[in-house]
Amino acid sequence: MNAEPLTAVILGAGFAAEGHTVALQHAGVQVVGMTSRTESTGRSNAKRLGIPEYDTDWKKILNQLKPDIVALATPGGTHRVMGDVALRMGCHVLSDKPLATCAKDARYLYELALSRNLKTAYAASYRYQPQAYLAQRLVASGVLGKVCEAEFVSHYHWPSLMPYGWPHRLEDGGGRLNNNFTHKLAIAQHIFGGSPIHAIGNCRNDLKRAPLAHRIHDFRNYFKETVSQEEADRGEWGEVTSDWSYTVLVDMSCEMNSKDPVSITFRHSGLRFSKHADYVALYGDNGVLHIEGAYVQGDVHLSHDGQTWEALAIPEEIEAALTPEDDTTQRNWNQLAVEFVNDIQGKTVPDYLTFHDGWIYQDIIDHVRARKNWTAQDH
Repeated sequence: MNAEPLTAVILGAGFAAEGHTVALQHAGVQVVGMTSRTESTGRSNAKRLGIPEYDTDWKKILNQLKPDIVALATPGGTHRVMGDVALRMGCHVLSDKPLATCAKDARYLYELALSRNLKTAYAASYRYQPQAYLAQRLVASGVLGKVCEAEFVSHYHWPSLMPYGWPHRLEDGGGRLNNNFTHKLAIAQHIFGGSPIHAIGNCRNDLKRAPLAHRIHDFRNYFKETVSQEEADRGEWGEVTSDWSYTVLVDMSCEMNSKDPVSITFRHSGLRFSKHADYVALYGDNGVLHIEGAYVQGDVHLSHDGQTWEALAIPEEIEAALTPEDDTTQRNWNQLAVEFVNDIQGKTVPDYLTFHDGWIYQDIIDHVRARKNWTAQDH
C-alpha cells in the first residue's frame, strides 16, 4: 500500500507562492491551503492553482489543516514569526529568501528546526541552473587549472517610479543583498563545492524614496506597473530603507584548490544598466570561463589564451538530470522541492540549501551592512 502523500500550506499568494505551490505539487505534495493578506487576490490565486482551502488568517488555516510542510512565500519580514509557529507545530518548512531580516532571527529558526529534527529548505534556488552544473564540472575536472578568482556582476535597471512596497523596506526583507546577493552566493557555493571563509563589503541606498501607489501582489508586475512622473508628483512618497547597490568580497573554500580559497567579487548596481551585460567569470591559471547573465542563465564560453573563445553547450546529461520545465525560475524551484521532499521521505539526496545556509548568508549580509569583516566561526 502506498503511503499517504505529504500535505502543504502556502503562506503568501504572490509570485513566490505560485512558484512554491507548483514546485511542491511537482514533487508529489498535496497543497491543501493558501493564505494572504488580500482576500480577493489570494482566493482567486488559490482557485487557479487548485488549492481547496484559503483564508486571510494564516494561524487559523495552519491549525485547521495541520500540514506536513509549510512554505514561507511572504516577504522576509514575516518569516521569523511564521517559521516559529510552523516549526513548533512540527511542520517541515520551505522558506524563500531572505530567511529573516537579521542573522539573529535566522539562526533562531535554524536551531529551532534542528532541535525538533525537522527538515528545512532555503530557496536561493538559482544554484540549479544547468550552467552552474557545467561550471562545477569544469572546475572539478581541472580544465581551468587552479581557480584564483571569480566575478559576479549585475546592473539591474529597477524603475525609480516603481510603486512603493516591501522591496523598498529593509524591515520587510527588501534590498538587493537579501534578494540578489543570496542567489549569487548560492551559485558560487555550488560551483566551487565550498563555503565562505571571510567576507567584507559595503552597500548603498541609491533610491531614497518611491511613490505611494496601488499595491502590487505579483513580483513580476513591478516592472509593468511603474507609475508616470506626473502621477508620482501628484501623490505621496514612501521612504526607502533598503540597499540597492553592493560590493562584497568573499574568500570561499574550493574542493579543487585544496587549502587555497577562491577570491570572489560580488557587484550589483540597482538603478542603471551597464554598457556591458551582466556576467559571471571564473579565472584559473589555465583558462577563463565566462557565463552571461547575473544568475548564469546565458551562453558559456571558455578561453585558454584570452583571445579565442570556445562556446560550450550544456551536456545532455545535465539537462536530463534536472526537472523538465521551460520557465527557468520555476524549474529551479521544482528541483529544490524534489530534493527537499525526498529528504523528508528518507531518500538519499544531494546537498541542498537549508536554514543553516540561510543563517550564514544573513550573517554575512549583516556584517556587510555594518561594514565589518566577517569570518566563519562556530557554524
